[in-house]
Amino acid sequence: MRDPAGRVYVLLMKTSNFRIVPLPTEVANTARQAATAAAPDHAVITADSPTGYPCRHCLRWAKVGEHVILFPYASIAPGRPYSESGPIFVHAEPCERYGAIEQYPADFRGSRVLRAYSSNDDMIDAAVVSDNNPEPVIERLLQNPETAFLQARSVTRGCYTFRIERA
Repeated sequence: MRDPAGRVYVLLMKTSNFRIVPLPTEVANTARQAATAAAPDHAVITADSPTGYPCRHCLRWAKVGEHVILFPYASIAPGRPYSESGPIFVHAEPCERYGAIEQYPADFRGSRVLRAYSSNDDMIDAAVVSDNNPEPVIERLLQNPETAFLQARSVTRGCYTFRIERA
C-alpha cells in the first residue's frame, strides 16, 4: 500500500484463531417461507432504526425502511440446561451470508456479550465487550480448553447474534 507521498507500507494481518458462524442460509430461507405462509410466530417488520434490526444471516443492520422477519430461534438445541429460544431477525429479502468468517463483523464490535460453552452446551464463562475490541476477549475465552464455542449476544436484549468457533 502507498501513502500520498508514494511511500510503500506493508500491512501485516494477524491470522485469527477463530471463525464467525452466521445463521445458516437454510434457517434464513425457512424463516422467509414461514413468514410468507403467515406463520403466527414469524412477523414481517419494517426497520425504523439504523441499529435496531440485526440480520443474523448477513451480519449487518437492516437499513431504515427494509423489511425483516422476526422469529424464534434456539441457538442451543432443546433438552439442554442452557437451551433457550429467543427472537432474532433476518432480512425478508434474500441476503448474502456473511463471508468474512476470519473477521469479527464490523457492525457488532461493541455492545455484545460473549458466552463460552462446553462441548455439552453448558455455559462456562461470559464477558462483555464494551470497548469495540472483541478479539482479545475471544482469545481469552478460547484459551480455556473446555471452551467448545462462543456465542455473541446483545448486551441489552440478550438475543443471539452469531456463533464463534476455533479456526
